[in-house]
Amino acid sequence: MPELRLFPLETVLFPGQPLTIRVFEERYRALVDELLTLPAGPERRFGVVAIRLGTQVGADGIQALHSVGCVAEICDLAPERGGHCTLTTMGRARFRLHEVDQTLPYLTGTVSWLAESVGEPAAATSLAQRVSTRYRDYLVAVAAAQGGAIDVPELPADPLVLSYLVAATTVLDLLEHQRLLDAADAVSRLRTELQVLSRECALLHRLGSVPARNLGQLPMAPN
Repeated sequence: MPELRLFPLETVLFPGQPLTIRVFEERYRALVDELLTLPAGPERRFGVVAIRLGTQVGADGIQALHSVGCVAEICDLAPERGGHCTLTTMGRARFRLHEVDQTLPYLTGTVSWLAESVGEPAAATSLAQRVSTRYRDYLVAVAAAQGGAIDVPELPADPLVLSYLVAATTVLDLLEHQRLLDAADAVSRLRTELQVLSRECALLHRLGSVPARNLGQLPMAPN
């Protein structure tokens, strides 16, 4: 099984989603320094895994991390004072984490790659259409709750790409985001998203509550 450098975070990364990370801990600065010795492109990658317990990964290792993560590829690096830096990354392939090694300054893990499946084609097409409609309703409801309006951009027709776009840009807690990352295929993910979006739209209309971040921009790119 391949090994992957790991960067535990209190967030879930999805394929096709950009992620900015400010690196300041010594162990992760060491991780970045090693990656920068490699050729630019796909080789400059590490695994982002969401933290299951606490805010730091200690002696319990794998027990503190979720078992499915996503590869982040470094797209840009902005140096800062004191050796800190800000990474701009893009989510790529999903992986399953099997073992964690803590012998280096940073964590590494033994992983297996997860296949990307759409699922049953007819179901995927039908669900993608329904999720697109409900997602547009969700974005409009968010904008209205913020006292504005939104020009919803054209959404991807590919069910798999759409499933990750909706997963990454709908404001949910970490466990719900992780559930969407874990989904076996696009059909399973879209089916869950349809339920979640229906719930969130109902709450927005009933309570007028506003998610914690602005969804007017959809920072996603097809994998």
